[in-house]
Amino acid sequence: MNKVTLITVFFNLFFFLNLQAQIPEVAEDISPLLIGESIPNLNLENTEGESVSFYSQIKEKNTVLVFYRGGWCPYCNQHLAELGEIEKEILDLGYKILAISPDAVTGLEATGAKNEIKYQLLSDADGEFSKAIGIAFKAPERYEKRLFRVSDGKNNGFLPVPSVFVLNTSGEILFEYVNPNYKKRMSGNMLLSVLEVLKEEN
Repeated sequence: MNKVTLITVFFNLFFFLNLQAQIPEVAEDISPLLIGESIPNLNLENTEGESVSFYSQIKEKNTVLVFYRGGWCPYCNQHLAELGEIEKEILDLGYKILAISPDAVTGLEATGAKNEIKYQLLSDADGEFSKAIGIAFKAPERYEKRLFRVSDGKNNGFLPVPSVFVLNTSGEILFEYVNPNYKKRMSGNMLLSVLEVLKEEN
């Protein structure tokens, strides 16, 4: 490979990485993965602080994947608690719940205890997972200091749009609910109805 070609390759790589790092300014401009596409297999942190691959967490059972803004968000806590109340019904339908936020591991523990959560919480503190799925956007300035603090300094100013994805064990999206209005969440009853339909179809 000659010098000119090498420079061109590095320039293209830099441009691609820079493009990937860009996220929408507002929640309404996100472009999430669609039904039929597959969630990428990136690493996340569990409540023990261990790095785990996403696919290792979903390989045994279809999954309800929930993204929330953080344990500091009252709407998120209400939604997480509601999911906890219907977790047995979700399990009985053959699914498990995973919930992911930009909170660091210590924040996950506090959120789990506060909402009496039994299902698994995972940390995406640097936002690489949310960005890869297309649900990350630039956080309003008023949130930046808080997000930096609760992520142990890893959050560079992003928020995930609160979302619910239903996945099979291969990571394929079977259903999704993505609403830029963080005050609007998918109800537990609606989720159960969706899971029942999906179970019948599959």
